[in-house]
Amino acid sequence: METEDIFKKISGLNMSGLILLAARPGMGKTSFALNTARTVAEEKTAAVFSMEMSREQVSARLLVCAPSTENGRTHARNIYIDDTPTLSMSDIYAKCCQLDNLGLVVIDYLQLMTWNRSGENRYQQAVEISRMLKIMSKELNVPVLCLSQLSRVVEEREDKRPVLSDLRGSGPFVPEADIVLFLYQGCYYHEKIKKAI
Repeated sequence: METEDIFKKISGLNMSGLILLAARPGMGKTSFALNTARTVAEEKTAAVFSMEMSREQVSARLLVCAPSTENGRTHARNIYIDDTPTLSMSDIYAKCCQLDNLGLVVIDYLQLMTWNRSGENRYQQAVEISRMLKIMSKELNVPVLCLSQLSRVVEEREDKRPVLSDLRGSGPFVPEADIVLFLYQGCYYHEKIKKAI
């Protein structure tokens, strides 16, 4: 299913809201997020904060996401890419406040975000980060699309389709999220079974 089709089913991107996008590696969550950013950049600024990939890698992925009929660089000027490896919530908020005509914030990915305060365990940090993401979305009036990893437990059971309990370290984000999306490609697992046989 194409990115546009998915957002039609959930009534599109609202003016604000926290969206969790989760999947196991290889399911295409980064491509999905960048394709969404490219689409938003047709009219507004899309901010992509990548703590895993470099600016060059993100740019290369964006070119791959572009349809063959499109230049690929047409909307590049409307996409802000930050590849700082250790970003805190306050860093992201401050940078977003400086962007004009902001239409979307993409964070890749939740488990790599840092929290400014010391002395809190990871769960407490996640609770605070999720709360601040929700506040940022409302104050800036933009949707915030956060990528998340899924637990390896998915791989250990017969039915590989993800459920909420598979969100690794992201449980505190679920109550704050307006939408939780899972990407699942059944053909990926069928191919793995074929190769194993």
